[in-house]
Order: sequence, then C-alpha cells, then structure tokens
Amino acid sequence: MSNKRYRISADIGGTFTDIVYQDRDSGVCGAAKILSTPDNPALAVIEGIKTAVPADAGIDFFVHGTTVGLNALLTRRGARVALLTTEKFRDIYTIQGNDRREIFSIRWNKPEPLAGLEDTFTVRERIAADGSIVTPLNTADLDVLVEAARRNGYEAIAICLLFAFRNPDHELAAEAYLRERLPDVAITLSHQVSPEWREFDRTSTTVMDGYLAPVVRRYLQTLVEQLENRLPENQGLHVMESNGGVMSAASASRMPLQTLLSGPVGGAIGGRALSELTGRQNLICVDMGGTSFDASLIIDGLPSSSTETMLEGLPVQMSVVDIHVIGAGGGSIAWTEAGAARVGPQSAGSRPGPVCYGLGGTEPTVSDANLVLGRLDGANFPGGEVTLDRALAEDAVGKMGALFGMNAQEMAQGIIDIINAKMADAIRTITIRRGIDPRDFSLVAFGGAGPAQAAALAEELEIGEVIVPVHPGAFSAWGMLQTDVRHDFKETLYGFWNQFESKVLEERFEALEASGRTYLLDEGVGEGAISFERSADFRYHGQEYVLTIPIPAGAIDMDAVRSSFDQAYDRQYGHSSPQGLVEVANLRVAAIGRLDRPENAEPEAGPVRPARERMVYFSGSEHPTAIIDRNGIGRDAMVDGPAIIEENTATTLVPPGWRATAIAGGHLSLSRTEQAQ
Repeated sequence: MSNKRYRISADIGGTFTDIVYQDRDSGVCGAAKILSTPDNPALAVIEGIKTAVPADAGIDFFVHGTTVGLNALLTRRGARVALLTTEKFRDIYTIQGNDRREIFSIRWNKPEPLAGLEDTFTVRERIAADGSIVTPLNTADLDVLVEAARRNGYEAIAICLLFAFRNPDHELAAEAYLRERLPDVAITLSHQVSPEWREFDRTSTTVMDGYLAPVVRRYLQTLVEQLENRLPENQGLHVMESNGGVMSAASASRMPLQTLLSGPVGGAIGGRALSELTGRQNLICVDMGGTSFDASLIIDGLPSSSTETMLEGLPVQMSVVDIHVIGAGGGSIAWTEAGAARVGPQSAGSRPGPVCYGLGGTEPTVSDANLVLGRLDGANFPGGEVTLDRALAEDAVGKMGALFGMNAQEMAQGIIDIINAKMADAIRTITIRRGIDPRDFSLVAFGGAGPAQAAALAEELEIGEVIVPVHPGAFSAWGMLQTDVRHDFKETLYGFWNQFESKVLEERFEALEASGRTYLLDEGVGEGAISFERSADFRYHGQEYVLTIPIPAGAIDMDAVRSSFDQAYDRQYGHSSPQGLVEVANLRVAAIGRLDRPENAEPEAGPVRPARERMVYFSGSEHPTAIIDRNGIGRDAMVDGPAIIEENTATTLVPPGWRATAIAGGHLSLSRTEQAQ
C-alpha cells in the first residue's frame, strides 16, 4: 500500500469530466480531463481517478459538482410531483406572483409550473401568522391524495401549508400519515426546505425540491455504489452546494435542491482562493467551456451571492453564488440571419461537435474559427486526446465567409469578434448595470476556451489585468478543493429594527447557531473547526425587496447595523434614507466547518515540450508566434506576445502588445505592455 494520500475533486461536464488531485502532504495539484459518460457519469469519474491516482494510494477527501438536478429542471425530466397545500389556497402555485418579469414583452408568458392544478391537493387545516392553530389538521382529507398517488404514479409529494414556517406541526403530521401509506414516495416539507415567508416563493421552492429529489437521490446512490471501493474511509462522497460550500452525499440526498448549481460554483470559490493568495480583492471570474459562458464576481475577497434566485422563471429561496450564464462557448455555432452573422447560443456539443472534430459536424463554431486563425494546435487538444482537422474547419468557415465576401481567416476573426462582444455584454450585465466599474477588477479566465479569449475581452472592457489560473480548463474542480462544509439556516422575524431588543435578536441567532452546530457535527466536523456568519434581511418601510447585511458576532450594535444598511443601500441604488424606518424580515446564519487542507495548492511539475513557432492571425494579419509549454515558465518569468502558452487543459493567447508573468501560486498574470498602452 502506497503512503501517498490524495484529495480529489471532479467536475462533471457535458463534454469532459475534469479531475483535480492534490497530494495530501505537499499540496501539489495535478489535473486530468476525461470524456464524460452522460448515461452513467460515475464511469468517467472512476476512469479519471484511475488516471490521476495510483491504485494503491489512499483518498482522504473526495468532492464533486454535478449538473444532474439542473439538467433535470432545464429539460423538464424531473419526478412527477404532487403538491399539498391548505384548503382554499390551491391556486397559489398556479397563479404565481403578481409581477410581470418582462413588462414590455408581448410574447412573455408565465413560466410553466412543475406541478399543475390537477396535481394540487388541499387539506383542511389552518395555522395563524403567529403560529397558533386555528383549525386542526383533518387527516381524512389526505386519503384523496393517497389514492391519486397510487393511481397517477407520483414519485414525490411537496407539502406547503400556510405559515408552516411558524409552526411545522401540521406538515409533520401530514408527512407521517402519508409516509405510512406511501412508503416509496419522496416527501418534501416546506418548513425544512425554506422556513421563510412569501407563500408563492416558498411553495415554488418546495415543489422544485420534490421535483428533483428522486432524480438526484438515484444519481447519488449510483455514484456512491460505484465509487465505494475508492471513497475515503469514514468520509464518503461530498457534493458542492449552490452556496459555495460542500456537504455529504447523505445530506445532499436529504436536501437535493442545494445541489442545483453545484457545477458552476466551483470556479467562483476558486476565485475566492485566488483572491486571498494574490491580494487581488476584486475579480471578474469567467468560465468559457464548450457550450456556456459563466460570469461571477469576487468583491472585497468574497463571492457575490444572493439569498434567492430564479430558475426557469420560478423563484427559489436558497443561498446561491451569483452566476450569470449565456450560451457562448467553444462549440457555439456560427450562423446567418437576415443577412447578418450570429454566433450561439446553439452549440455543436460533443457529438458531432465542431467541424474540426471530424465527427460529422458541418456548421462552423468558435473552436473552428480559432483553429483557422492558428490559435489552436490540432495535434494538442486537449493533451493530445483529440486531433483537430484544420482543413475541415477552413472549408466550413470559408463557405460562411463567402456569403459576406470574406476569406476563411476574415470570417474566423469575425466569429471571434462576435462571441467576444456577447461575452463582454454578459460581463456588463453583472457590473455596469449594477453600478460597478469593470475597470476596477482583474479578469480571471478559465474553462477550456476562456484563456484564448481573455485578452480580447479585457481590451473590450478596458480591464488592465487578466489572470489565467493554474489548470484553467479544470479550475472549477480546483476550486472545489478550496472550500469548506457549509449550510445556511434562516428564520423569518418581521418588525421594525429599532423596536427589537438586542437580547431577543441574540437569542434567535444563538438558536440558529445551535441548529448549525448540530448539522456540522453530524457531517463529521470537529468542534474546533466550527464557525458562524450572521446576517439579516433589511428594507425601508413600505418597500418590497430586501438587502442582506452582515452582522458581526457578539453583542449587536443596533445603530451600527442600521448604518451598514443605509450605506449598502446607497451603494446599490445611489441614494439612502437614514431618517426612514427600517424593517427586518429574516435572520440568517451560515454554519461553516473548516476542512483541513494543505496551504500549498501549486501545480505539479511536468515534462516540458520544446518551444517552437508558427504563424498565427491577430487583427487580420499573420504574426510569427512563439508556442510555449506552461510547465516551462518559472516563477516571475515573463512571456511577451505574440505567444501561445499551451498546457493539458487549455490554451492561453498572449496577443501582440501583451505580456504574461508567472505570479504566486503558479498563476499567470497578463497585462498590456507600455508600448501598447
């Protein structure tokens, strides 16, 4: 048995499954990319572990991000779910909110609910807003639902009763009655999924959890069974949460909704670790893969996050890292409409893939354009596993160019310019539209295609620095190794802030922290590794929406918290009302369990391919360009453009007038040279 022990993460994507492995003693990291196996994602993970870790080595920690739940939602392939609610409130989920999301669109329709009116059942019961019981639960009404479940084959039941977040007794009693008669049906309770006010939003969240529960649980069970021989002893499988933390597979099975965005958030958490290491407090993190382009922010060293989100037009009450996604990736298809060129959101996927894959694709893509311009090496993509056919790409791009009187190279540059403009607009959506100046940020580019487009994006947005992190094509998986166990607890507490006694607030926070401590201990976290972060939702009296404000631990300074809200409101909206009344809506506690991990996370040394040169197109003309292996770039070494830096997970483009410098942690910093400025 080898003395080597590893920490491993896996990011399961549509085309590739990325594996990052870290030596437990030295902290050195390596990466591998394995073609995904959509029919059974565990197969690619197992193959990746075999590739990355010796068979006789031990595994101390294993975490992965999954899009199984998200894909089930996007494709509407979740479980058939029934909704149980309070009598006379059957239409809450069908009517939805009273707001129109796109007020000027004549084509806007309300999103299709996950459970129709015919799948909604009611029970006689009533709990008042203060939690007192007005009408006892009539369990006889539940027999109608039992018969319907057997007849219609419901796989899940979502129970959301009025004011259950104040008093869960009726939901628990209904669950017990139904579980005894329907033992194979998953049951979701609103007070456990989201103990928070706003009836439609809470109902939507509960139904979505029920819709995903059987799908996610089956997937996790399969993965655990097939990885059983390689999983860490007494630790098992961990899954990324949408809030940027990790949880055990057992917790993920109980709370499947928390896995919904677990795939993309790894990159944002990696950005947080990069911020801490490099001292760059403000980062724009962009992940460009084969199909999508994900953008997120690190502000003052922390990922931008929200306490709610919208998915498929339906509200979800849960803490999430803010990620803006558009259809723009290396596989995005170039096409024509009304005499103009378009790129994306349609993607060639992995089958047939871009034309240059030689698997039957006929429509040019971004990857084809980069190959035509000489920016990709057909024999080294990625790591020699795939060979690209430049002649096929030039033929497809040239045919499209002929429609506009352009040759293949001119059309290829046009495709790249269009996709860069789309990605720049996506970044403006999360910066300029929120009153944030992107020029105050560094751009962190990762994903298989991100580093090739990063410098052009930076020029479009007038950003001065681009950072290409270690293992950029697998950076989301790298980020998963930098996180901790985390779960969020909340309680609706409504009233005017200045009318609460700090002692009452302290008692409520301590109760939430007690729940958090119990959760973390059950997850195997030691008492000394537990910490908490407090916050609360505030709004001015008479307003609808809230801002979440951190509250320092210890004695609560009521005036200081109020001042923090005024300042945050001014930053967000450009004005504030310090004399106005402020309402508090919810108290929140993030329970965090610090995981033991090596301080070092630099890339492992590998063989260095000799430097060479080829002709590459920049701004319409060819330039002799140095091709350099990233493994050969030492600390503080500089590479002047034009240059292409290759590695096994991505290709980094350093255009003329740019310079790449190796910085702390093995990351690369790209900036404009003085001559180009």
